[in-house]
Amino acid sequence: MNMKYLVTSVAAAALLSTSAFAQTPAPAQSSSMPRAETTATPVVNQTANEWRASKVIGLYVYNDADERLGAINDLLTDSSGKIVKAVIGVGGFLGIGESDVAVNFDQLKFVNEPMRTSSTTTTTPAADGTRPANSTVGTTATTTTTTTAKASVNPDHAKLSATKEQLKAMPQFKYAN
Repeated sequence: MNMKYLVTSVAAAALLSTSAFAQTPAPAQSSSMPRAETTATPVVNQTANEWRASKVIGLYVYNDADERLGAINDLLTDSSGKIVKAVIGVGGFLGIGESDVAVNFDQLKFVNEPMRTSSTTTTTPAADGTRPANSTVGTTATTTTTTTAKASVNPDHAKLSATKEQLKAMPQFKYAN
């Protein structure tokens, strides 16, 4: 029974000493040492020249001939946080057989406007020389270009001056352990 009282009194003494220690005022800093800021400055909004990395990853990369080369799979930063390389997945079909290649981030040119898509429809005049409504069979070609509006400060896609063959010939990128 004496052991129980001893353990209880040691625990009580420890609790009382920590609360007394916590109430002791901190020593004043000398005026010769600058005081370090301990609070972070809050940021409320994304600015027009800032991109979300989560929106850059996954962007399609096209070449100058508007051929899709692949998609950005990852971004590599240096120790200061500056993005220095983009890892692009090239080749393969639906992610199968794809290989990663890395290019310097400054080689990519980012475009805010959506890629333009073209569709071709053909129509055939009727026997009486009139064109039937909504016909898509025949010899007269009409090309329409459509774009979708995108209200975002993040880029729509990236351009890289390279061909599919050049990227496929690059050595596969390997991550460090």
